[in-house]
Amino acid sequence: MTQSKIGFIGLGIMGKPMARNLMKAGFPLVIHNRSRGKVDELAREGATPAGSPKEVAASVDVIITMLPNSPNVELVALGPNGIKEGAKAGQLFIDMSTINPIVSQKIAGELSSAGVRMVDAPVSGGEKGAIDATLSIMAGGDTADFERAMPIFNALGKTITHMGPLGSGGFTKLANQIIVAINLTAIGEALVFGTKAGVDPQKMIRALSGGLAGSKCLEQKSEKILSGDFAPGFKIDLHSKDLNLIADAARSVGVPIPTTAFVEQLFSALRVRGRGGLDHSSVITLFEDLAGVQVRRS
Repeated sequence: MTQSKIGFIGLGIMGKPMARNLMKAGFPLVIHNRSRGKVDELAREGATPAGSPKEVAASVDVIITMLPNSPNVELVALGPNGIKEGAKAGQLFIDMSTINPIVSQKIAGELSSAGVRMVDAPVSGGEKGAIDATLSIMAGGDTADFERAMPIFNALGKTITHMGPLGSGGFTKLANQIIVAINLTAIGEALVFGTKAGVDPQKMIRALSGGLAGSKCLEQKSEKILSGDFAPGFKIDLHSKDLNLIADAARSVGVPIPTTAFVEQLFSALRVRGRGGLDHSSVITLFEDLAGVQVRRS
């Protein structure tokens, strides 16, 4: 069976390895990114560069975006030289960014006039999951569109769930971001607490991982915490953006989120201290500052 020709827009920390995995799975790929370096890198591996989202849309069957925020996706989809200007009836647009689900629904409505179907399919698993093709993919859209996207999702992730109508993928991802932000904050507070009391943090992580306190966050982020290497798998800036999206979405559906609101302020404090470009596990550094103790090793 002939593989769908895919357009991929957004080659950041997550997007570049995802695009690479699609090529490994045999999908012909047309790529576009705001900065040229990553386009050139993947072009050397066999992808076809395009000069704009419009140019991408004009030459593919399926378009995927992996972009930082709602305005970026809206501009790429509907703006000048955007996807809509190059779109053809029968195409499928899969947005895998984490954005406001209400914006996803707006974009879908605009693209439907051009005969383009849409699935919102944000992901979880961080840079490692993107590289290893083990992402959790939370998709919203019509069943037929989800099934059409499945061969693509299978090349990118391991846990693939159809959440319901368009937008439900985005709401599920925002729920995921609540849990991750609170979990990382709790891990940071707990490890600083134990370290200040004289407990070896490496042994503490080993013990906690085997009990009810164990989590994917503790498993995947413990090495960063112990080494002090907070090179981003997922930036504080991006998680802070997600926490703001969550606040807007929670207001729209009438749900109080007091714990998330507090954690959002901690992430905001990290950004004020110039740490927005660090990995979100660096929330522990706030507790280290407050307690006057360092968990990470020199």
